[in-house]
Amino acid sequence: MTRRLQSIALVSGGLDSLVSLARAARERDVRLVLFFDYGQRARVSERVSAMSAANYYGIPFADVDIRWLEALSPAGMQSTGDDGAPLRTLDDVWIPNRNGVFVNIAAAYAEGRGCDTVVTGFNREEAEEFPDNSGEYVSRVNAALELSTRNAVRVESFTIDLAKREIIRLGLQLKAPLSIVWSCYRGGERMCGECASCARLRAALESLPAEERPVIEFSA
Repeated sequence: MTRRLQSIALVSGGLDSLVSLARAARERDVRLVLFFDYGQRARVSERVSAMSAANYYGIPFADVDIRWLEALSPAGMQSTGDDGAPLRTLDDVWIPNRNGVFVNIAAAYAEGRGCDTVVTGFNREEAEEFPDNSGEYVSRVNAALELSTRNAVRVESFTIDLAKREIIRLGLQLKAPLSIVWSCYRGGERMCGECASCARLRAALESLPAEERPVIEFSA
């Protein structure tokens, strides 16, 4: 019998990482869900979503404190940021080497726990603007991890070749709990519906026939 790959899953609370986790939960032995607190505006709401996902799939959860990264983040993305910040352009939301920091910490957890892979929620649509969501990025990271981890930990994403609309459909097929998604850069009781992340999710939802749309709520 072939051994199932053992994995650490990075879960931000957003759509992509939730659906990638849903697929991994079927095909991998997921040992731990990692969530990063880097002083982001939406950390409380994101953490609730990520922990809910871990609980849904019965996987242990760990909250990793890397709040030093907040000082390097755009003002509008910081925990004390301006509520009126638009958060719509790359300059508004780009956090230096965020995914690089995430995957390297996760790889350390993976090696330390004897796991083979780090499961992430990258996607084709965002890779057009964020190169650290792309297949090329993952290939280069994996080449580096061959040298920096003794067991050659690899990063993988079950959503990397998909756009948001396709990820929603995959989530529905996998019966993922899409109602718990938090894709907003802001905190609050409901997603703002206006920041860049909300706009991408909202456009994907509205592109689907009404009968196919999962219930995901926005405040505006």
